[in-house]
Amino acid sequence: MDKLDYLQRVESSARTYANSFRKMFVRAQGVRVYDAEGKAYLDCLANAGTLGLGHNHPEVKEAVLQYLDSQQLQQALDLATPAKLEFVETLIAQLPMGMRESSKIQFCGPTGSDAVEAALKLARHHTGRLSIMAFHGAYHGMTAGSLAAMGNLHAKRAPGMATSGVHFLPYPYRYRCPFGSDGSSTDTLSINYIDNVLSDPESGIAKPAAIIVEAVQGEGGCIPASVEWLRALRALTHKHDVPLIVDEVQTGLGRTGKMFAIDHAGIIPDAMVLSKMLGGGYPLAVVVYNRELDTWKSGMHAGTFRGNQIGMVAGSSAIRVIERDNIPYRVEKQGALFVDGLKRIASRHASIGDVRGRGLMIGVEITAPGTEARPGAPDGTLARAIKLACFENGLIVETGGRDGAVLRFLPPLIISETEIGEALELFERAVASAERAMR
Repeated sequence: MDKLDYLQRVESSARTYANSFRKMFVRAQGVRVYDAEGKAYLDCLANAGTLGLGHNHPEVKEAVLQYLDSQQLQQALDLATPAKLEFVETLIAQLPMGMRESSKIQFCGPTGSDAVEAALKLARHHTGRLSIMAFHGAYHGMTAGSLAAMGNLHAKRAPGMATSGVHFLPYPYRYRCPFGSDGSSTDTLSINYIDNVLSDPESGIAKPAAIIVEAVQGEGGCIPASVEWLRALRALTHKHDVPLIVDEVQTGLGRTGKMFAIDHAGIIPDAMVLSKMLGGGYPLAVVVYNRELDTWKSGMHAGTFRGNQIGMVAGSSAIRVIERDNIPYRVEKQGALFVDGLKRIASRHASIGDVRGRGLMIGVEITAPGTEARPGAPDGTLARAIKLACFENGLIVETGGRDGAVLRFLPPLIISETEIGEALELFERAVASAERAMR
């Protein structure tokens, strides 16, 4: 039996990426991965945005190898170790100024989903309230509490899945305004709606323990909230005494052109969730939160692998490289270059309805024909065809958003201008071939 067929037979039906990218991948370096036949692929997925410095970054790799040779602990629960001390000091030094002196750090099980669970649990314990407010299109993880706050219904359909206690609010998705406007007033309508829900004594919604939000929605379709909307949301949560949790699992550490996505707006949340790039490619997740929320007791959130020393060592090394090489500034420039190129492609292909993003977190929405007043319906079938054509051409991208109609670009932050040009060329070829095949 073929090795890929064997894995498909024995692995869970819940697997995802392997269903689209049916190859045996054997090595990787920088922005490229290679299959068993030696074919190279330009990786614009980067392990769902985790590998910010690319595959096998030499400095991160050397830091890990040296640590493995040192005979220090590799796992340590929440014990004090030199690796933890260095990581905490390194991370705190990168936090926005308003958070550096006022924050506590909670190490979680090594996934963003567990860190979201911790943040929600902390807010509920501190406020004594139960409900949470999240947003249409949100993605916060696959464990019960984080899944309850997810907008996508696909993974929430299992019988008995606990999804109660979360109220969903309209995210400022200007291209498809949830209020039916042309997008010019989406931000104002969204904020006014949220303010009304929190103010109206007959809204039917109790005051929540927290509002959780992504500054740029990831799986929801690479939808960036504007600076103005984020500032208005922070002002609202202050006004109504509701803790604000910002999920920076996918945006943190340079992905959007700032060290953290909240830096674009200059807001300080009550809690910030970090994972993915945080561990330099290794599993690591934390919640950074205002010390005033630190009212829970010992053991109220724990996990055997929260003391992943390898993740801390790799994370410290990666953060130092990101700071030293001014990666966020570079990302801002490269992201603008990438978006401009994609918009030029969109001008030549009617199936591309929208190009958007922030930094190197970019979405291309594929649509059916629309009108001048209204965008066309999301075309997930064509988007998948484009994704598979990209892969055939040697480019890895993934889909997300409504009906899986958004092609998402999350390349390593070290991608060069030449590699961006290559990605654009491969992408346009894929769009053209998929459009021809679908006619």
